[in-house]
Amino acid sequence: MVLWYASLPVFSQPGEKDVYLVRRYYYQYLIQAVMSYDVLVLGSGPGGYPAAIRASQLGKKVAIIEKESLGGVCLNWGCIPTKALLKSAQVYEYLKHANAYGINATGEHDFGAVVNRSRGVADKMSKGVNFLMKKNKIDVVMGTGKLVSPGKIEVTAADGSKQVVEGKNIVIATGGRARQLPSLPIDGKKVIGYREAMVLPQQPKKMLVVGSGAIGVEFAYFYNSMGTEVTIVEFMPRIVPVEDEDISKELEKQYKKQGIKIMTNAEVTKVDTAGEGVKATVKTKDGEQVLEADLVLSAVGVVANIEDIGLEALGIKTEKGKIVVDQYGQTSVKGVYAIGDCTPGQALAHVASKEGINAAEHIAGHHPEAMDYNNIPGCTYCTPEIASVGYTEAKAKEAGYDIKVGKFPFMASGKASAAGATEGFVKVIYDAKYGEFLGCHMIGANVTEMIAEAVTARKLETTAHEILNAVHPHPTMSEAMKEATAVAYGEAIDI
Repeated sequence: MVLWYASLPVFSQPGEKDVYLVRRYYYQYLIQAVMSYDVLVLGSGPGGYPAAIRASQLGKKVAIIEKESLGGVCLNWGCIPTKALLKSAQVYEYLKHANAYGINATGEHDFGAVVNRSRGVADKMSKGVNFLMKKNKIDVVMGTGKLVSPGKIEVTAADGSKQVVEGKNIVIATGGRARQLPSLPIDGKKVIGYREAMVLPQQPKKMLVVGSGAIGVEFAYFYNSMGTEVTIVEFMPRIVPVEDEDISKELEKQYKKQGIKIMTNAEVTKVDTAGEGVKATVKTKDGEQVLEADLVLSAVGVVANIEDIGLEALGIKTEKGKIVVDQYGQTSVKGVYAIGDCTPGQALAHVASKEGINAAEHIAGHHPEAMDYNNIPGCTYCTPEIASVGYTEAKAKEAGYDIKVGKFPFMASGKASAAGATEGFVKVIYDAKYGEFLGCHMIGANVTEMIAEAVTARKLETTAHEILNAVHPHPTMSEAMKEATAVAYGEAIDI
């Protein structure tokens, strides 16, 4: 429409100029009517699309701008497809150990089929987000967005064409990308990030995983289960370093049993990709050593996508590579909000979703409850799984609490024994004075499905006494929550 308007002739005959002006202002009106919104959302990831939907539910006219695929990195290249890969690995593990359940089974894996299944799951979910946009009457503008002035985003399509979309409010939800270390530049072939790790054309025989956060340990489990020789290199003294120390120790023990090699207090200082594979120089307390592998997976965290989106044009304040926001997601510029990985909160999909909903409600004049970032669950989907919320034991002590700690091993759980999944435990931390539920840390089968009890309990300010008196079903893995609490208070029955 904009191009059609631009091609209108300039009339020179009497009266025709007036007709031209009427047409010009009429089409200007139409353009503004079509391209002007109450809310513009830049990015359609797990923060962006919920923000758009909630704003639409609250009666706002909404458009969402996406440069690649609806659902963002999480749905297309992160949370969802990785879980599909991990499920395939778990099924393969079951087949390899079927005789432990009294079943004779043989099976071989098709690596390409495993990858294709993962992509199929992601594609299906992306189409689901597209359906939600239509259902909620949200316009989708495909292209790369850049803030150019207050209330205006210029969108460059894949073919290079540009258009400007206007909105009374803007929500920035541009997410993050894999962080790159100077000593470990990603070339996409021999040194890869998480995207390449999901769609490798063939399975490597040897892989070096640098970094042991959620991304690193999940891919380490997947590839090791598929038969790749995996070594984890972690700069910190222990793997999954943000978790409670007992969780780290347990995962390291289980990973070594699975055949994964682990190097902590270690740093990759350089890589040589000149040969057929990769030679990585690793610095440790005992000196340097060179490790050889088919490829290296760099899993050293994420960095916010805040470059080249026009923050400077509007004077939006940033700090340490993140957009500064208040409790409702408002930036330093009125009418502009930011949510998810591009802000200082935890880089987790569920955090972005709640921040997006809060921002939409605040735009609509509501007063949403501020986020409690100390009650955000963290989940890692390796095997055994990890789930946690609240204070670690060390952080609780640092905060000055006198604490009671209880730990219940799944080895003592009837359901875990029946399922053949006795690895791991549930650990709970309470304030000794009032019984306040300070933290919960789990490692074991399906614990990512169990952690919500602890999150809800902490939200409701539930005490240890109430957990003890809430009857948990038997036999279940979830009984471990109550049993761990009983251990903390010297009332254990089953251990």
